[in-house]
Amino acid sequence: MPFESKFVCGVDEAGRGPLAGPVYAAAVILDPAQPISGLRDSKKLSARNRVRLAGEIRLHALAWSIAYATVEEIEHLNILHASMLAMQRAVLALHPAAEFALIDGNRCPQLPIPARAIVKGDASEACISAASILAKTERDQEMRRLADKYPLYGFEQHAGYPTAAHLAAIEAHGISPVHRKSFGPVRNILQKASITA
Repeated sequence: MPFESKFVCGVDEAGRGPLAGPVYAAAVILDPAQPISGLRDSKKLSARNRVRLAGEIRLHALAWSIAYATVEEIEHLNILHASMLAMQRAVLALHPAAEFALIDGNRCPQLPIPARAIVKGDASEACISAASILAKTERDQEMRRLADKYPLYGFEQHAGYPTAAHLAAIEAHGISPVHRKSFGPVRNILQKASITA
């Protein structure tokens, strides 16, 4: 059984749904000798708890890595394949290397090791929960950096997701270089602007 391997990594992504910013992924090999209490789907944790647990994961995991795919790669590949690319990068960056991968979702990226996709794995596998937490906290930090660079959009509030305030900001100010022009809401606003121009 692959689960008996010592070096099983959990893999998850953050940022498939937003209209702006990169998509992040993380891979984590937990240390059975140093269990981390409170791991769960990052979306079910407060921001404060996510940050606290991310620190514990970085400190106590046997290995962890974080990777991303850029907005340009999202536009070129589409968001699904860009997410797979970010996951692949995260797994390949692990040291020591993983021997088996558990992937959150219903499909696996191309990897040189065996892998298994688990729907809602971030709620059932601690290593995937840990990856979910690292990917989410790192992407949130990146969106705060982008908020400083592009202050008109409120990225620090919504992390690029299609909230009413974000859509209103795009309507008012146009798009930034980190918006995903191929995503429906952004594309629709751009088309509307070109019609009325």
